[in-house]
Amino acid sequence: MAARTGREFLNGLSKPRELWVGDDKVSDIVSHPAFAGAANTMAQIFDLQHQARDVCLMPDPETGEPINASHMIPRSRADLERRHACLRTIAEFTVGLMGRTPDYMNVTFAGFAGRADEWAVNGNERGASNLVAYQKFLARNDISLTHTIIHPTIDKAKGDVPEPGNEVALHKVADTAHGIVVRGARILATLAPFADEIAVYPAVPLMAGTDAYALSFCVPMNTPGLKFICRDSCATPPNKFDHPLSSRFDEQDAFVIFDDVEVPRDRVFIDANLVAYNTVMATGWYPNIMQQTMIRAQTKLEFAYGLATRMAEAINDASPATRQMLGEIWTYAEFARAVIHSAELEAFEYGNGVWFPNGPPLAALRAALPTWFPRVAEIITLIGSHNLLAAPTQAQLADPKLRPLIDRYLRGAGDLKAEERAQIFRLAWDFVGSALASRNELYERFYLASGARNYQLAHVLAPKDRARRLVDGILGAQPKVVDEHEVLERRKINLPGEIRR
Repeated sequence: MAARTGREFLNGLSKPRELWVGDDKVSDIVSHPAFAGAANTMAQIFDLQHQARDVCLMPDPETGEPINASHMIPRSRADLERRHACLRTIAEFTVGLMGRTPDYMNVTFAGFAGRADEWAVNGNERGASNLVAYQKFLARNDISLTHTIIHPTIDKAKGDVPEPGNEVALHKVADTAHGIVVRGARILATLAPFADEIAVYPAVPLMAGTDAYALSFCVPMNTPGLKFICRDSCATPPNKFDHPLSSRFDEQDAFVIFDDVEVPRDRVFIDANLVAYNTVMATGWYPNIMQQTMIRAQTKLEFAYGLATRMAEAINDASPATRQMLGEIWTYAEFARAVIHSAELEAFEYGNGVWFPNGPPLAALRAALPTWFPRVAEIITLIGSHNLLAAPTQAQLADPKLRPLIDRYLRGAGDLKAEERAQIFRLAWDFVGSALASRNELYERFYLASGARNYQLAHVLAPKDRARRLVDGILGAQPKVVDEHEVLERRKINLPGEIRR
């Protein structure tokens, strides 16, 4: 099939699935008011790859058919630059508000397949082979893939991983002639209503004796026994003037129940193999996926800076306090740009001929974002003040009796018309004050672990040789000589289990 169009994507959503939102068991994803806006946005993203084909499409290495560049297994620094251009194009379309567009999982599985040697440990050669085959299927059929990797929290005092005998966490219950049967639950499948398939793969390492929970696989969303319970919808009616973001970008999140789901043998990547489960995410996964997600974050920060600037201009706010806050947002965006550039410039081969960006700069940026994004929302709120609550709707502007009054009393500074001012501040409210804004702030605080865990990770990954040498110089200690090979090995990420998420 190769790269799909938006229409082909929407047709794929017609397959029935057990999915609930609010009071509804949804039978038609495309037309349901909770999903219609984001479904249309997703279709536009699939069309975008054809409109920007020089940037977003590349030939499949084996078939020559056009596939999205996010499926690329990078084997050079130039490949990472090529992929960057595609990821940035997709991120700009949603101004960074959709964190789980299909390119996220495309990049993830390209990284997994590129390091299939890591997945083949401890006798897991068949699982690794299945994974490589699935990644080709994912790319060549342009599948929209979601994932669910976290065990549900029932009793926080018992930790983040299941103990033996835990019936809630996803686990294997049987072998069949065709595969395995799994039961339990996982969270949180972002993009679930708009996915063709769902992936399960490792997160926090498991403890000894929990082999039944050591699973990785992919299955279609309509697989018997799969059930999805969506959070309350943040979607609003399809009016881009009144709701420019929440009418388009609610990517949804779902709790996933596996009610005795049979997984075909060729879709199983880890089958109760604890050693493989606990090691495959420890090296290349982090810097690989961080390229995608940090490009998205940078785009969102740049959008926020542009929005805040337009707000200030709309009311001619050139006060020192506002200029300082605008400069603060720009600083975050510029730091993000510089970090990504540095990580890509310092990319190297992680093994098996696969290149990923340098991990520590990306780890530092990821640790800062859960603080930066709430602060950005606070700044936009402070600049907007009461103006965020005084932005007429499109219908109010269309009222012949109201419009002259709105034009007189709600115009912007200089020659900015009331309609333009309303549009700017309604956009700002949708970014910081709507239900979607609250969901997105929660997302930025906790996706890929909390800020606290990421600061711990940043410390673990931080290169320490130069810092220690500077201290040792003052203490009068003899500096240690480190050869180039040792430096390269230290640059490779080895995520500690307690903070890997």
